[in-house]
Amino acid sequence: MAEQQSLENQVASYDKDAIITLSPREHIRLRPGMYIGKLGDGTQSDDGIYVLIKEIVDNSIDEFIMGAGKRIEITIEGDKVTVRDYGRGIPLEALADAVSKMNTGGKYGGDAFKKTVGLNGVGVKAVNMLSSHFLARSVRNGEARTVTFSKGLELTDRRESGVAEANGTYVEFVVDTEVFGSYSYNLEFVEQMVKNYTYLNLGLTVVLNGKPYLSKNGLLDLVNDNLSSEPLYAPVHISGEDVEVVITHGNGYGETYYSFVNGQYTPQGGTHQAAFREAIAKTIKEFYHKDYEPADIRTSIIAAISVRVDDPVFESQTKTKLGSRDKEEGVTMRQFVGDFLATNLDNYLHKHPDAAQALQRKIVENEKERKAISGVQKKAREAAKKVSLNNKKLRDCKVHYTDKHELAEQTMIFITEGNSASGSITSSRDPRTQAVFSLRGKPLNCYGLTKRVVYENEEFNLLQAALNIEEDMENLRYNKVIIATDADVDGMHIRLLLTSFFLQFFPDVIRKGHLYILQTPLFRVRNKKETHYCYTDEERVAAIKKCGAQAEITRFKGLGEISAAEFKEFIGDGMRLDRVRLTKDDPIGDLLAFYMGKNTPDRKDFIVDNLRVEEDIVENLKMLD
Repeated sequence: MAEQQSLENQVASYDKDAIITLSPREHIRLRPGMYIGKLGDGTQSDDGIYVLIKEIVDNSIDEFIMGAGKRIEITIEGDKVTVRDYGRGIPLEALADAVSKMNTGGKYGGDAFKKTVGLNGVGVKAVNMLSSHFLARSVRNGEARTVTFSKGLELTDRRESGVAEANGTYVEFVVDTEVFGSYSYNLEFVEQMVKNYTYLNLGLTVVLNGKPYLSKNGLLDLVNDNLSSEPLYAPVHISGEDVEVVITHGNGYGETYYSFVNGQYTPQGGTHQAAFREAIAKTIKEFYHKDYEPADIRTSIIAAISVRVDDPVFESQTKTKLGSRDKEEGVTMRQFVGDFLATNLDNYLHKHPDAAQALQRKIVENEKERKAISGVQKKAREAAKKVSLNNKKLRDCKVHYTDKHELAEQTMIFITEGNSASGSITSSRDPRTQAVFSLRGKPLNCYGLTKRVVYENEEFNLLQAALNIEEDMENLRYNKVIIATDADVDGMHIRLLLTSFFLQFFPDVIRKGHLYILQTPLFRVRNKKETHYCYTDEERVAAIKKCGAQAEITRFKGLGEISAAEFKEFIGDGMRLDRVRLTKDDPIGDLLAFYMGKNTPDRKDFIVDNLRVEEDIVENLKMLD
């Protein structure tokens, strides 16, 4: 009885006082992730500060779509962002409500907006409530109104008459560090966002910090700008009412898609991309009158698709994946995309026999390679299934990226080397969302090898099985694939070998932003009162100054030396991750050939020629002496 009473005393009180009602402003500031995906510090392209920019620009894009305003000006100076469009301007009487009251907007019906993406009346309000400074100004036919807010609370409201400015809307904001912490903008990410807007909206000019961007050929420009090598045939560019498509093939593995809905980039695809993948295979099989495997048709494809639909339904407020199954009433997305390709792609291939022949050669080549490894593939699958029953290499998590679960976006897998490092991470991880895959020594250098090696090499086969990406990237089980190795020469080499593996066989893991490098501390500096984990020599010197003469300095030679308790500091909210990025300016073939090829003398000369000692490190060492 005493034990039961003790347990009851430990349970937190749950009565009417525990039920709290938040205002929309309070809810956005307390749970910003529900509205903008995640916070972040600006080092990743999907960090919240870029979503806030997009929410404002989306409204200006909607004006352009409705035929009002062909120019948008974006300026980023330090922490202040400004966006000016030349559309119709927000109706002056409704300006304050339109930027501050949730579920208020002009996109809930009627003819003012069609086929737009800002349908929920949330975006600009979220920006307002997450900004320490927010200003909105609307100009309409010589009349103007300006309102200012701080953290969603109105400060001023001013009206003017007889202004000489062009019609349109001006917004400026400063993201609130109380919510986001320290952050900075990476203009490369904003530039890519701007380019995507221009690819999807011919005739629109977007000016970023004084530099104009515009596209003459739409999605064709997007594909050409992102090709890292010559395609096997000139990109097929076809368009119709509410749809535009570009298709070509390269020499690599995997499938690369750029998909858009109503001008909104959908990096996670959705029903339109799924319909496109299915229709591509069906149309090409019918054109050649061959029962080709869909995988043989789509391997190495590089394609883009844009559709416009009424009232699109996205799977989250950040609109990265389309959920709508219908294009419009009575027409499914599958029918719409399928019928378009069945007519237009078929016509194109009949009119361009050179492209048709090049495409068929690639399909046959893919088919031959698949059949050549089919026996090995079957055995590898069986082995992977057997091992998965008692897989000591994989310590899995409970939630996966493919699950419809609120934690799906937080799922990750650490690929590490050695039992000690794997053990430490496993002991300190969150088993709900964090998995661990343990390598046995250095993996194989796969440069120049065919995909057969993925099935013949046990490490690669089991890693592929753990990620579940053999047949389709859509099945990827973890949002983040994290290479976690020692911060020494061997660890760096393993990073290169694993990165080469993904570049060679599964480049979409990188293109879609799933591959990361875990940064772990090199030093621990502490005294009796404080502990500092240092990732650079500069941080070490600064920590020594803070700890004074009593500083105890530990150099971590490997992950295995870091205790499980300490690992919680590095794989939790404060985890330092570097995303592996792949752009059109990265010559994949040349990079792999030089760094991973059989040209050891050239690499040795390169290292010798570029070896240098950082002057600041030398000065730091002198200070310590």
